[in-house]
Amino acid sequence: MSNEIELVIFDLDGTLYEGTDHFDYYAEQLKQHVDSSLKEKFTSDYERMKTGNHPVTIGKAYDSKRDLVLTIDPMTIMVSAASDWDGNLLSQDEVAEYYSDVLQFDFEEMIAIGDGWWLPFVTAKHFGVEDCYPSYLATKEYMVTDQFTLEKLEGLRENLIELKKEKNIVLMTNSDSEDVGRLLKELALDGVFDHIITSAKKPSRTTPIFEELLKLYEIKPEQALSVGDNFINEIAPALLLGMQAKYITPHSFTVEHKNLEVIPSVTAMFIN
Repeated sequence: MSNEIELVIFDLDGTLYEGTDHFDYYAEQLKQHVDSSLKEKFTSDYERMKTGNHPVTIGKAYDSKRDLVLTIDPMTIMVSAASDWDGNLLSQDEVAEYYSDVLQFDFEEMIAIGDGWWLPFVTAKHFGVEDCYPSYLATKEYMVTDQFTLEKLEGLRENLIELKKEKNIVLMTNSDSEDVGRLLKELALDGVFDHIITSAKKPSRTTPIFEELLKLYEIKPEQALSVGDNFINEIAPALLLGMQAKYITPHSFTVEHKNLEVIPSVTAMFIN
C-alpha cells in the first residue's frame, strides 16, 4: 500500500467476510411470500443470476416500476441499455425517453444491484413481493445463530492491527449498530477500528460521509483509500472525489481508472 495513504475506509458485508449462504437464506425467506404458482420460476431465475446466466447481474440496476433491467455506467450512473426481465432489449429511443438523467436510487423503485444482497431482493420485487424488510431482518437474525457460520478471513485481524499502526482505519457500513457489533464480535474484529460509521445509507450518503472524513482527518482525497465490494456504494464515489480505491470482486471487471485496483479478496491488499 502506498505510503501516501493515511486513511483506509472499509466496507463490512462482502468485504471483511465472504460467503453466499446468507444470500441464499434471504432468497428462501423472500420466496415464502411469492405466489405458489411462481415459486419454481423464482428459484430458477435466482439460480441463473448466481451463475451469470440471467439479465439481472451484479453491477446493473433494476427499475421495479417498469420491471426493466438497466445497464449503467458505474462512474456516471447513466443508463446505456435496458432490457425486460427476459433480456429483450429496448430501443435506444426508449432508453433515452425513460432514462435521460443520472439515476437516483431509492432501493424500492430504482435499485442498484451492487452486491449479492440485491439479487434475491430484485427477484422478489419482480415476482410481486411488496415488503422485503421482514425477510431481511430474519436473515440478519439467522446470521447470529449457531446455524450460521461466517467465513472468517485468515489473518485479517492481525493484518488490520498492523495496518492500524501506520494508518487510520474506519469502518463504514449500511448495517445498523446492533448488527455491526454482533458481526465484529463473530469475526473477532471488535476493537480494531478507530471509527465506525453504521447505517451509512450508501450510496446516497457515501460522498458526504467521505468528505466529512477527509475534513476530520485533515487529509487530501488522494491520501484516502476506500475498500469495498460494491462499486456504486464505495468505489465510484471515492474515485470521483479523487480518492484511491480497491474494488473486491471475483469476476472480470472492465472499468479502468488510475486510482483503482481490482482485487479478489480484502486479504490481497496485505500481500507484499
